[in-house]
Amino acid sequence: MVRPFQFIVSRHHRLSSAAAPLRHVSSQPPLSLTQQQQQQEQQKIGKAIRRPGAPSKARVYADVNVIRPKEYWDYESLTVQWGEQDDYEVVRKVGRGKYSEVFEGVHTTDNEKCIIKILKPVKKKKIKREIKILQNLCGGPNIVKLLDIVRDQQSKTPSLIFEYVNNTDFKVLYPTLSDFDIRYYIYELLKALDYCHSQGIMHRDVKPHNVMIDHEQRKLRLIDWGLAEFYHPGKEYNVRVASRYFKGPELLVDLQDYDYSLDLWSLGCMFAGMIFRKEPFFYGHDNYDQLVKIAKVLGTDELNAYLNKYRLELDHNLAALVGRFNHTVLLPFLC
Repeated sequence: MVRPFQFIVSRHHRLSSAAAPLRHVSSQPPLSLTQQQQQQEQQKIGKAIRRPGAPSKARVYADVNVIRPKEYWDYESLTVQWGEQDDYEVVRKVGRGKYSEVFEGVHTTDNEKCIIKILKPVKKKKIKREIKILQNLCGGPNIVKLLDIVRDQQSKTPSLIFEYVNNTDFKVLYPTLSDFDIRYYIYELLKALDYCHSQGIMHRDVKPHNVMIDHEQRKLRLIDWGLAEFYHPGKEYNVRVASRYFKGPELLVDLQDYDYSLDLWSLGCMFAGMIFRKEPFFYGHDNYDQLVKIAKVLGTDELNAYLNKYRLELDHNLAALVGRFNHTVLLPFLC
């Protein structure tokens, strides 16, 4: 059923506003004694201490934003050109996330399908960052195309209009993919990542949920650029990005001057999940356990070499939790 876009946005805004006063009310059952003890133990665990003298810098595309004019990466100065919200109608809800709700929609003039991403209340600069990045990447290989930006006149709720992709849920699609299919789609995803990195941009949330695949058309699109950021050498970034199962070690040990390689780790986790039919490949129960799960496969020698390279010293409680593991040889599992 096609519904007026304005109705959906207004309802979305009312629900968000109505929910605000109830944030202090918890619907979760009280923690058991064991859960309380685990929570207390986790609070005692630190991450890592960084000693001076070992800065991290991207091996490639490090100076893209250094040599480009400030207007290219200064998203806070962006002036948004708003389109007409009445040009679009909502058909059905297709997803939701922490920062948005997503609908299938149609353009009222030509009945062309589109995707409507209605943004939840966030800081204006975060919205501008996503828009600026999408505009900078427009036309790049396998980058989802931003078609329009609209805003509800009453609530001022912004929405992003994207090209439509007839996606198949990854939990359904991935088990059916052949060896060639997996190679093909990973290569297509690498094209998208190489392009955005060459433009000085880190995605910071690569995962199956953000990789749309129309298998019939053999078309892939990398979506959801809400956490993406411009890379500047030496700059310290928020480590609270990416989804837990796809977080790189730098995020788990609080290495803040990370770079594009963060996205390649996430892609590697995706790739491993596809070929080993294990989704997610690293299944940690929290961020500390995520590091343990990584160490169990890659070995603590590899982890320690990484820590030494960047002069990082794990908090002793976290080091004890990680323990000691040998590198797991994965080749026999492919035979």
